[in-house]
Amino acid sequence: MLELRHISKSYSKEQQVFTDLSYILKSGEYVAIMGDSGVGKSTLLNLIAGLDFPDSGEVLIDGTTMSQLDDEMATLFRRKALGFIFQSFHILPHLTVSQNVALPLLLNGLPGNRANTLLAEVGLQGRENDFPDQLSGGELQRVAIARALVHQPKLILADEPTGNLDPATAHEILQLIRNEIKKNSASGILVTHSQTAAATADYILTLTPQGLIPAKASPNP
Repeated sequence: MLELRHISKSYSKEQQVFTDLSYILKSGEYVAIMGDSGVGKSTLLNLIAGLDFPDSGEVLIDGTTMSQLDDEMATLFRRKALGFIFQSFHILPHLTVSQNVALPLLLNGLPGNRANTLLAEVGLQGRENDFPDQLSGGELQRVAIARALVHQPKLILADEPTGNLDPATAHEILQLIRNEIKKNSASGILVTHSQTAAATADYILTLTPQGLIPAKASPNP
């Protein structure tokens, strides 16, 4: 599903993020990526999504080379194939909670009824008609998660998806993400500092300047 071929990225001669990074993620696999702050975990997700570009190497998603897509094609591809959970949520303030979650369905020409189902899954049943300014940070994070999952994407990229959630809610959300990946034969990458969150993935990898280093297998192989 995802192939990273000899990816290198730097921001200056003095700030090399990683060099010659290669990895293959198959359909149905769910991996957690951990690593020190500043090592480039969020940068790697942005490269995979085509929101940024490597200095060298290629990112292929389902056989499509991201660097070969123009801006419009890349946007259309991301809209259909990817679900990205950002740390900063990116919730649209002028849309209701339900409208925010339904947006990927609308853009992809899909029925909108799954939006409220996902809101119930993340514990926001009854808040469908509220606006974002009526929600807490943790609730906004759950809206963002529902929106990323609603169109059943083939690749889910989650950047610290439970940072604003209490432990019980975080556990439920992590199980939901895992279940959606497995149910839809999708693939998923979870970036996290939390060992507890990482343990919900099939495998744990550590990102270093030398690449992705396998850690111990999680309890969910």
